[in-house]
Amino acid sequence: MLFTKFIFRSLGLMLLAGCFLAAQEAPQTLRVDFYHHGNALEEGFSLHKVVIEPLPWPGNPARPIDDTNRGLYFFEVVKPVTNEVLYSRGFSSIFGEWQLTGEAGKMNRTFHESLRFPKPDHPVRLRLSKRDDANRFAAIWTADIDPGDMLVQHKAPPAPGPVISILNSGSPSQKVDWLIIGDGYTAAEGDKFERDAQRLGLSLFNYSPFRERKSDFNIWAINPPAAESGTNRPSNGTFRWSPTGTTYDAFRSERYVLAFDNLGLRNIAQNAPYDFILIMVNSETYGGGGIFGLYSTAAADNHWAEYLVVHEFGHHFAALADEYYTSSVAYQSGDLRVEPWEPNATALQDPANLKWKDLVAAGTPLPTPWPKEKYEAFQKENQARRAQIRAENRPESEMHKHFQNEQAFVNKLFGDAQYGSRVGAFEGANYEATGYYRPEINCLMFTRHDQFCRVCSRSVTEIIDLYVGE
Repeated sequence: MLFTKFIFRSLGLMLLAGCFLAAQEAPQTLRVDFYHHGNALEEGFSLHKVVIEPLPWPGNPARPIDDTNRGLYFFEVVKPVTNEVLYSRGFSSIFGEWQLTGEAGKMNRTFHESLRFPKPDHPVRLRLSKRDDANRFAAIWTADIDPGDMLVQHKAPPAPGPVISILNSGSPSQKVDWLIIGDGYTAAEGDKFERDAQRLGLSLFNYSPFRERKSDFNIWAINPPAAESGTNRPSNGTFRWSPTGTTYDAFRSERYVLAFDNLGLRNIAQNAPYDFILIMVNSETYGGGGIFGLYSTAAADNHWAEYLVVHEFGHHFAALADEYYTSSVAYQSGDLRVEPWEPNATALQDPANLKWKDLVAAGTPLPTPWPKEKYEAFQKENQARRAQIRAENRPESEMHKHFQNEQAFVNKLFGDAQYGSRVGAFEGANYEATGYYRPEINCLMFTRHDQFCRVCSRSVTEIIDLYVGE
């Protein structure tokens, strides 16, 4: 079988693939690679190839259907005649984010994407849906997939390095499998990669509800050795080649880190069992990113690395929205406020049926008052100073001190707020100062706070249960 000779290296220890308790019974992993193209007003799809990955399917056989209603897109694997759904998952994509940028209004672009699911033993139909203007899913593409076709790719390129076990809690089919991939670590920095992966991977469990669910996770790591140390950052003249196409300045936002070589990423990731991916960049510069169901990124050597890992994983893992709105972003939005699909933001069109109303204490006003004017006045100057630090290419230590001062102000301001300990609807979220509301006055998804709010915590738990529940 595929796993019988697969060996894992964990901090000098050799672990045989016997940790995959049900590996021989698990189906193979099928991956559909395709091109996603278009502009701000239209999009299209074309099939690239179908791949049988080298490792068995790592997912939970008891939870093939996604009922969490997360993601901008949703895919289903169905039987062509009966329309029976065999597998489904919500997800988001780089194209979906790029479509909201100003660039998308001026040109067409193409992105490579992939969908993975347990290999069926018969032809199936892949059905892809996207949310419409009312955030309801509507079908936009179908593709017939025959896993027995002779042109299906069966062989994989050599693994770029050993698979390291950071946390082994049991069979992948019964756990959330999180894979850490290095970017910008040379072969000589292999030990540093392992230390960073150990430190930042395990840091996730310093935060609830991950802390209480640590035994539901496996963590794996792979480092494809880089020719040069460091990660691509065009805005300051740092140029590096990466097998995953990872770079700062995604969508021309200096702190946004994304990987644009999806095929390169998949060729690396397929060597380990994974449900979720962290691309850990070998850089001190503050930055990261996270896209639901795709991957998250974080700068390993930044003072705020632990926060970056957890915040961006919140996007990637649980589809949590950014709750901040004073920092500049590349996205453009109109005046229309549709109820967001993300679980931690609302347009509050019907306060009596707020989607987290069960957590709102009696007597809490909706919208919920908070010192919004004081916060925004502070952030006007604060964000200007942040931009100046970057424009002058000041040492990263100055940005760290800047963030420390910002958080100290926020903690004091919010600590004195009347409804600072309650769940409500606090205006300012989803990159907008008005019209969108967050569940609590503070959260790890709003500032560099040290905990998730209660709505975000519940949302994380729901995804953990999707991967490990019965």
